[in-house]
This record gives sequence, structure tokens and C-alpha cells, in this order.
Amino acid sequence: MEFDLQFDLDYNRKETRNKIIKIVLKTLLWLLILSAAVIAAWYLTTYCVERTVMVGKAMEGTLSDGDKVLINLTSYQKDDPERFDVIVFKRDGKEHSYYYIRRVIGLPGETVQIIDGYVYINGEKLDEPIETDKMNADGLARNQIVLDEDEFFVLGDNRNSSEDSRFTSMGNVAREEIVGKAWIKTNGFSFISTLNKKSK
Repeated sequence: MEFDLQFDLDYNRKETRNKIIKIVLKTLLWLLILSAAVIAAWYLTTYCVERTVMVGKAMEGTLSDGDKVLINLTSYQKDDPERFDVIVFKRDGKEHSYYYIRRVIGLPGETVQIIDGYVYINGEKLDEPIETDKMNADGLARNQIVLDEDEFFVLGDNRNSSEDSRFTSMGNVAREEIVGKAWIKTNGFSFISTLNKKSK
């Protein structure tokens, strides 16, 4: 009888110890997962993604004033922007502190000109895959603009209501001024690269 009682006590102690160990291990695992999630979120928001808001009507058709935009900060760490990418940049030395969002039209080393309201690259009319209006103002691009090896010519999709590379207030965008690629419109979730495409 004493042996049975001792066995029961030992068995109960062992069961209790096993339960405590399981609870501790589960708690440690939960804390580890939570810590990893916090670190991953910090890394993403610090080095990979940033949030901004579209200001103005320059990108109407693609983005409207007040649209919330996620910027992919890693897009151009190794590669340069491509033609028709929607980029986010900040002008150095300008009084405005907000980010600009515009579409890349001219690439480094190219010649850009606007003739009769249409864009010409290296003397050839540009066939754009997006919906845009014929431009009323040629601005600086009335004459040929030769881009330096680190410069991009940008336009807003709302061509007749856009401050962009046509005007001295903005001019060409230097590579070092580009923050990243406009990636996702978070209000009414959509990938920005899929917006304002011409219907085939």
C-alpha cells in the first residue's frame, strides 16, 4: 500500500513537472515568435517599405490627391528605374518637405523633346502604355533636353495639371533624389504599376 502511494506521488510529481515544462516551452516559443515578428516589422518599415500620401492632382488617372501609397525602398538598390516606372523622389534644396510621385519618361543619356503635345525620345515619338492627354504646355522640353548619366525626365500622368520635368520648378530628377518605387495604393488596395493602362 505504501509502495502504491509512493508510486502515485512520484507519478503525480512527474506529470506536474512535465506540464510546467510544456507551459514554459510554449511561452518561450510564443515570445520568440513575437520577437521575430517585431524585428521583421521594424526591418521592413525601416529598410524595405515606407508610407507616403499623394499630394496634388499631377498623377490623376493613376493616383488621386490624398491616396495612401507604400514605397518599395529596395526597388532601386541594385537596378535603376525603368521607363514608365512610377517613382517617389524628394528634391534636395527645395522648400517642400513632401515626396513627389511622377512617372519616368526619359532615361539617362537620352534626348527628350515635346513636339505638338507628344513626347519624343531620341527623335522618335514615344508610344506610351498609359492613358494621357495631349500636352498643352511643352515647357523646357520645347527644345531638346539631353539627360546626364544620372538624370531622369519625369511627367505626371495628368499632363495638363502637373509640375514635372518640363518646368524649372522641378526639372530633371537626379538618381540620388529617388527614394523608391511607388508600389501599392493602400486605400482601395491595388498595385500602382497596373493602374491607368491603355485598353488593348
